[in-house]
Amino acid sequence: MDQISLAVNGRTDIGQVREENEDSIRWHASADKPFAYMVVADGMGGYTGGATASKIAAETIQSHLDNLLEHTFISCTPEQQQLILRATLIDAINNANSALLNTKNMNPQFSKMGTTIVVAVMWRDFLIVAHIGDSRAYLWNNYGLQRLTRDHSVVQEMIDSGQMTPEQAKQSNVRNHITRALGISSSVEAEINSWKLTENALLLVCSDGLTEYLDDYAIERVLATHRPALECVYRFIDDANRLGGRDNISAGILEYSSQSMPQMLAQEQSVTQRPQSPDVTIRKSQR
Repeated sequence: MDQISLAVNGRTDIGQVREENEDSIRWHASADKPFAYMVVADGMGGYTGGATASKIAAETIQSHLDNLLEHTFISCTPEQQQLILRATLIDAINNANSALLNTKNMNPQFSKMGTTIVVAVMWRDFLIVAHIGDSRAYLWNNYGLQRLTRDHSVVQEMIDSGQMTPEQAKQSNVRNHITRALGISSSVEAEINSWKLTENALLLVCSDGLTEYLDDYAIERVLATHRPALECVYRFIDDANRLGGRDNISAGILEYSSQSMPQMLAQEQSVTQRPQSPDVTIRKSQR
């Protein structure tokens, strides 16, 4: 059986223009089990509304995932564990949506708030990703970069229908208009997909404050060349700020590696993590 090592790191930044960070990011890797996750939420809804929405969504989903590794899950078969992971994500997103709606009902000043969400969870070699909106997940390995999510946006629908090219979409006035979000209606449909990883890889989750400036080629170049791999989050944020930083920028990196047991005897490995820090934002005045 292969020994799996997971390491995670994340960062959120206010950017160069905004006066408030409406993004939230959460990440975690278990100290003794091959389990890790990352959550990025990009809020909307005016002053304090977007920040409130993303925080509620990220914290609700984090709470569900933190409670996943109980005895029942560990004792299940791999197939059952995969079903539990999917069900947990669905419940977490639905509960986050309900929490947002409840907050809006009790606080009229938040009536227009909502948020995107992207969640990536690793259990051993099983990766599952759920998303709503235009926050994205990417996978990079020796075969190159693969975008794991498809934007729920007006321009993506226009691209799919042939009304617009990807190049035109980058300049469109509606490029930031999303077609799905948490906290808008009582029913919410997340897009959920899963993969089995067969080789070492890097996983990136990010808000559109990053992909506004870095296309797939630029993202791949950073993931392929910048080391240590977990430091890519700082490189991504620096690049987006250097290119304009008109939006908040969030990025999380999960490093997945697998070694056979004979190799492990020669070199001790362990599941590692970057400690989760508070949702830190660097103000422009602190740069």
